[in-house]
Amino acid sequence: MNNFSLRRLQYFVVVAEELHFRRAADRLGVSQPPLSMAINTLEQELGAVLFERTRRTVSLTPAGHRLLVDARKILAAIDDAAYAVKRTA
Repeated sequence: MNNFSLRRLQYFVVVAEELHFRRAADRLGVSQPPLSMAINTLEQELGAVLFERTRRTVSLTPAGHRLLVDARKILAAIDDAAYAVKRTA
């Protein structure tokens, strides 16, 4: 079982939406090197390359596209659970 963090999953989604590490870092309010390290760690944990990177572009690999679909569902489920708990309390 992989033990990737919620934060890395959130970082992944923002990079996937921006397709640009600097803009994603700005949006997240973090610096670019830790963001890049978090994405590299996530790729290592999953054993899959999630982004194709060139000097000028970033794009999702097929594995990245698949993770994006699942990551959005996971993050939405977490938000829904938190809302339900607050409503119940």
